[in-house]
Amino acid sequence: MSSPPHVTEAESEVLSALWRLGPLTAARLIEAVKAKRQWGDATIKTLLGRLMQKKAVRSVRDEGRLFYHPLVTRHAYVAAEVQALADRLFDGDSNSLAAFIIETRPPEPP
Repeated sequence: MSSPPHVTEAESEVLSALWRLGPLTAARLIEAVKAKRQWGDATIKTLLGRLMQKKAVRSVRDEGRLFYHPLVTRHAYVAAEVQALADRLFDGDSNSLAAFIIETRPPEPP
């Protein structure tokens, strides 16, 4: 995949569970997301459906059960988010974003 699809903050919660825990059944995925967010099952299923439409997640049948797999790596997602931030705030210059982060980070405690 050349560039990852746009993933919303809410959709990233579903992907985060898959990145942390690996392929999951729908029930286990819902349980994992609910451990972090107080969302209903229908909300999580909707987000999962959107991710599948965007081809960010796929389902694979294994021994009669569907398992959901991320098709977007966490690294690719983070890289796209960082570039979007650089585009929005620094005219696309990621070096300026990095310099800003370094300049503004709090000092190390003694």
